[in-house]
Amino acid sequence: MRRGLAVLLALTQSAHAQTPPSPVTIVGDAIPDPLDGRTGDAERGRAIATDTRKGLCPLCHTGLGGTAPSGDLGPDLADVGARLSAGRLRLRLVDGRVLNPASLMPSYYRTDGTRVASAWRGRPVLEAGEIEDVIAYLVTLKGGAATP
Repeated sequence: MRRGLAVLLALTQSAHAQTPPSPVTIVGDAIPDPLDGRTGDAERGRAIATDTRKGLCPLCHTGLGGTAPSGDLGPDLADVGARLSAGRLRLRLVDGRVLNPASLMPSYYRTDGTRVASAWRGRPVLEAGEIEDVIAYLVTLKGGAATP
């Protein structure tokens, strides 16, 4: 199972050079401030979250507007915007292992301790702006209807 997740993480990486992650400040169970100082775009975030080569969210989650395939390893995301603030979502995307070291959720912004192919080591899975875009989309999910 873990080997499969490492392969999935490797597949989410793009071949272009990426900016190293900026330091983040965790407050409680959240990262309150946007990673790049801006609010994301929900439309772009939906595209990233549902892309089977980038965000891969449907691989483990349901509730993303009928995208396929939908997995059941993670919670249903249909109402995640009603359950979690942007800051709480941000920490879970940046490095959910801070909250649960045994989590299967990939750390999308962490560059160390993530098992990926050597060509992708030292790079985040998603750029800061991409994470903010995904958060902008996820906060629209308030019970099955996204409104990007």
